[in-house]
Amino acid sequence: MPELTGVGVGTGAAVGVAVVLAPAARPPADEPADPGAGPRVREAFEAVAASLRDRAQRAGGTTADVLQATALMAADPGLLAVVDQRLAAGAGPATAVDQAVEQFCEVLAASGPYLAERVTDLRDVRDRVVARVLGLPEPGVPQLSGPSVVVARDLAPADTAALDLSLVVGIVTELGGPTSHTAIIAAQFDIPCLVRVAGALDLPAGTELALDARAGTVTPDPSPALREQVAARAAARAALAAAAGGPGRTADGTAVQLLANVGTLEDAERAAAQDVEGVGLFRTEVLFLDRSSAPTLQEQTEAYARVFTAFGDRKVVVRTLDAGADKPLAFVDVAAEENPALGVRGLRTARRHPELLQTQLAALAAAAKQTGTTPWVMAPMVSTPAEAAEFALTARAAGLETVGAMVEVPAAALRAHRLVAAGLDFVSLGTNDLTQYAMAADRLEGDLADLLDPWQPAVLQLVAATGSVDVPVGVCGEAARDPLLALVLVGLGVRSLSMAPAAVPAVRFALSRTSLATCRAMAEAALSADSPQEARDLAARSADPDVLAL
Repeated sequence: MPELTGVGVGTGAAVGVAVVLAPAARPPADEPADPGAGPRVREAFEAVAASLRDRAQRAGGTTADVLQATALMAADPGLLAVVDQRLAAGAGPATAVDQAVEQFCEVLAASGPYLAERVTDLRDVRDRVVARVLGLPEPGVPQLSGPSVVVARDLAPADTAALDLSLVVGIVTELGGPTSHTAIIAAQFDIPCLVRVAGALDLPAGTELALDARAGTVTPDPSPALREQVAARAAARAALAAAAGGPGRTADGTAVQLLANVGTLEDAERAAAQDVEGVGLFRTEVLFLDRSSAPTLQEQTEAYARVFTAFGDRKVVVRTLDAGADKPLAFVDVAAEENPALGVRGLRTARRHPELLQTQLAALAAAAKQTGTTPWVMAPMVSTPAEAAEFALTARAAGLETVGAMVEVPAAALRAHRLVAAGLDFVSLGTNDLTQYAMAADRLEGDLADLLDPWQPAVLQLVAATGSVDVPVGVCGEAARDPLLALVLVGLGVRSLSMAPAAVPAVRFALSRTSLATCRAMAEAALSADSPQEARDLAARSADPDVLAL
C-alpha cells in the first residue's frame, strides 16, 4: 500500500501492528415503526450514561472529565424528547435514535470549534445506544496483544478510556483535528498520532505500520531501514525522559522556563509531580463547562488553592474563563452568532456578564492569600490596549499582583508594545488560535492543514512582533512541544514554553544543545521562508543533529 499522510500531533515516531476499529452498527434500512419503544430506548440511553459515568470514575484526569460530559449528553432531556418525536412520527427505534442525534450534531457542528469537536462524543453515544436497542455488543477497541497502532474513523472518549496505553504506540484517525480529544490524550501521554488521514480505514488489520507524527506520514510494511530509524528515535526519546532534568537552559545558559499545560485539577496534581518548572496554562473553563450554574466563589477558591498548593513556589499561570459562543455556558444567555469564532468569547464574555470575571478574580485572589502564593493571571482574547488596561485594573483591584494577557489575535501581536504599556506584566502566545486567525483557516478544517501549520512564516512574524516587548513572553500553544520549533520561538524572544509534561524532556534537551545565538539564527532563517516546510528546513540547517533525530 502507498504511504498515507495526515496532520501530525507531536513529533514522535513508532512502529506497530494496525488494530482497526470496525464501523459501528447502523439502523436497519427497513426498520419497522414501533411507537411503544420509548421506554426501551430510554433504558438504553440510561444504561449508556451509567456505563460512561463508571468509566469516568475509573479513568481519572482529562479523560474522566470528557466522559462525564459525554454521560450528560446521553441523559440530555432535549435529545430524548427529539427521539420520542421521531418514534411518534413512525421511525423505528434505532432509526429514531440515529435521526435525533444527527439533528443535534448539525447544531453542534455549526456552533464553533469547541462544540464541533463534541460531535464525535455525541455520535459515540448514538452508536452505543443503537447497539443496545438492536441487542448487539457496544462498539469499542478490541483486545490488544502487542505494540499496536490504533486506526479508526475517530476515537470517542469512551474508546480512549478503554485503551491499554502500555500497548498503544500510535493512533491514526480519518477525522478529528489537532485539538480534538484524541489529539489531547495523545499529547498527554506522548503517543505519536496522526489525524485527518484519508484512507486510514482501508489499512488492513494486522499490517505493520511506521507512524511519523513529525513528518505526518503512515507507512505500511516499512522497510528494515525505516524500522531501525524509528526505533532509534524512540530509544533517544526514552533516554531523554529518564535523564536528569532541571530548569530549561540554552547551551550558553539563557533561562527558558519549561512549564505544563493543565485543564483539570487532577491534571494539575499529576503535572506537579513531573519535572516541570510550573504551569504555563491553567485552563479554568473546565470548572465552568457542562454545569447548570456557575461555580460559586467558595468552589472556585478551593479548586484554585488545590492547584497552587500542588505547585508550591513554582510559577502558575492562570487563564481566566475562556468561554462564550463557541464554548457556551448553560447558565449564560448568549445570542446566536453566525461566526462564533469571531464572536463573544474569552474576555469579551465579561462585557455582558462582568460578574463571572469578578467572582473568578476574587476566588483567585482568595486562593493566593490562603496558600501564600503569587499566581500569574491572564485574560484570553485580548485585542486592544483598552481591553488590556481594563483587565489589568480589574485584576489588581481584586488583589492580584501579576497580570497579563493572551496574544491570540493578530491585532494583539502587532500592537503588543501598546498592550504591555497599558499595564501588563507579561504576555503569553496562544499559537493555536493565533494561527487560525492569522491564516483565516478553521482549526477543524482538515483540508486546510497546511495553513494551520505553526511554522507558517506569517505566524512566526507575529510571534517575533510579540517577542520584542520588554516583559516576559511565553508560548502555551501546541507549537511549544516541537523541539525544533521551540528553538525558533526562543530565537524570536520567547522565554517560557508550556506543553504537555511528556514533551518537556525533548525540548529541554534541544535547548541544552543550542546556544541563544543559534536560536536567533534559526529564527531569522525561518522568517525568510515562503512556506512552513521551507521555514522548518532552513531552521534545521543550524540545528544539532541529535536534536533533529528526536
